[in-house]
Amino acid sequence: MLNKEQFLSLKENIDMVKEELTSEEKFFEKAVVTEKFVKKYKNVMIGSVVAIVLFVAGDIGYNINKEHTLQAANNALLKLEANPSDKTTLAALESLSPKLHDVWMYSQAIVNKNVKDLQKLESSKALMIGDLATYESAQKLQDITKLENYTEKQNAVYRDLAQVQVAIILMKSGKINEAHEKLSMINASSPLAQVSRALMHYGVK
Repeated sequence: MLNKEQFLSLKENIDMVKEELTSEEKFFEKAVVTEKFVKKYKNVMIGSVVAIVLFVAGDIGYNINKEHTLQAANNALLKLEANPSDKTTLAALESLSPKLHDVWMYSQAIVNKNVKDLQKLESSKALMIGDLATYESAQKLQDITKLENYTEKQNAVYRDLAQVQVAIILMKSGKINEAHEKLSMINASSPLAQVSRALMHYGVK
């Protein structure tokens, strides 16, 4: 028969074993749950890793391709400077860099005073090309409606110059008051303020 001390010692040992068994059960339970999770989502996890790898590889490939494309576009531009009538190279430039193509076309349209090409460039996505082409084609055609529409555009590069052009056309048509009204819209801080005042005072001769 166990005495009190032995009984308490045995009870403590049993409790310790129970705690160990409980801990092991919890461990195995977690292991089983983790294994089930991994099996269930293994494909998803692998797919995610593959997707990340492909994205990184694609990004690197895009940057390499971008540099290659830029170099090819610059080479095409150099060829066109040597031979502006090279239609094959022009088509290649348009394919490689539409914006750079439009810049080239604008420069050639100005040199050759080609209004049709300027009109084609009015919807260009290249920086400022659409704006500049709109003004140039309008002033070359002396199209007062188009010039007036241009002056109403926000951030128009040649707004004041277009305003002066409109005023000159109106003066030539004998519409002096309307011309003065247009000229008065030019800000005093504008580089064309002096031209505006001179036109209002002396008119067009």
